[in-house]
Amino acid sequence: MPWQRLATRGTVVGMTVPTLTLNNGVTLPALGLGVFQTPPQETRDAVTAALAAGYRHIDTAAAYGNEREVGEAIAAADLDRAEVFVETKIWISDFGHEETLHSFDKSAGKLGVDQIDLLILHQALPSEFEKTLGAYRALEELLADGKVRAIGVSNFMVEHLTQLLDRTDVVPAVNQIEVHPFFQQREVQDVGREHGILTQAWSPIGGITHYRDSGHASALTDPTIVGIGEAHGKSAAQVMLRWGLQQGRQVIPKSTKPERIAQNIDVFDFELTADELAAIDALETGQRGGPAPEQVTLEAFGRDIPEA
Repeated sequence: MPWQRLATRGTVVGMTVPTLTLNNGVTLPALGLGVFQTPPQETRDAVTAALAAGYRHIDTAAAYGNEREVGEAIAAADLDRAEVFVETKIWISDFGHEETLHSFDKSAGKLGVDQIDLLILHQALPSEFEKTLGAYRALEELLADGKVRAIGVSNFMVEHLTQLLDRTDVVPAVNQIEVHPFFQQREVQDVGREHGILTQAWSPIGGITHYRDSGHASALTDPTIVGIGEAHGKSAAQVMLRWGLQQGRQVIPKSTKPERIAQNIDVFDFELTADELAAIDALETGQRGGPAPEQVTLEAFGRDIPEA
């Protein structure tokens, strides 16, 4: 079972918080906080609340514009640096070997750290994949130099992973992709498992703007998920997070509300049955919430990442 890959790491509200082991032996918490589209001041407050609630993994990105606030919240917490797993992403505007090396310096400076725990490429950039390869080779160099502890990718589909594996040396530790009950990307996950690449699920509680064919406007009101939650005394969000965890994924829900942040980590004291997991699996619609990878081009999505 995927659950056998987990080890415990501390306690939160009387519960054990598991970790997952990456393909290079580095461990990270099975659940972290995402800060996508979170304004800077709200980011600082959200990370502070998350660390107080027991989170020990924060996922940010250069393109989010809030790396500095993530670093400030971590620095202000009464925690050793080694206790918090910091992940960030290189944006497509900084792809290319030298550009990506410099992007590391920008991100590390904003975060206030010497070493980043996990550094990944934010998109595949299929239209200029040679730049993607140059960027990933820079990640390999940063890994060899000890400036990062693990490297990976995000939003890579099967064809992108195949090209990357064929033309680089280090197998990515993670592929961070959109995964929730309504969009599961099973083929991408299968290829990841085949190569020991951990799937990190962004938007794990239902998608950015998901609308089911049945007319339900929110995953949080889906009757299947709500019903399973009622059987366990849990919310729909908690059920979706538990579904992801039990299937071996790392999940990074986003919230800026302290009560929701605390609720999202309170998912280690119940277990979904095989029938419940299958019922959630059956909710697949194939409808993506984020942009398709081929839509992400420098012309459409390029932006300057500030030096400071």
